Amino acid sequence: MARVLGIGGVFFKAEAPKALAAWYARVLGFPVEDWGGAQWPHPDRGYSLWTAFPRDTTHFAPSEAPFMINLIVEDLDGVLAKAASEGVEPLGRDDSDAYGRFAWIMDPAGLKVELWEPPPPAP
Repeated sequence: MARVLGIGGVFFKAEAPKALAAWYARVLGFPVEDWGGAQWPHPDRGYSLWTAFPRDTTHFAPSEAPFMINLIVEDLDGVLAKAASEGVEPLGRDDSDAYGRFAWIMDPAGLKVELWEPPPPAP
């Protein structure tokens, strides 16, 4: 059956793509390749989402971008500690959601990034 299997990538414009890629490598540990991007195999937990939000949503605030990136992380506390060591503090955090633990940061381009640690797989 011909069907979509999930999100294959996030692509966007940036004023300084190389500097932004270096920030993601330094702050979030992205494995940035020589061609300027990063790639990962699909994680063993979690899933990819596609969701359209209403035009007047405030979910992406304080970013003015019309989209937000969600990144699956293995260790939310470790990622936030790494980000804090680079001077990046979370905009917020939610450890009580049934879908896992979440935190939000802003990147240097003004994009809100959602960090998501899915719950462990059920036994």
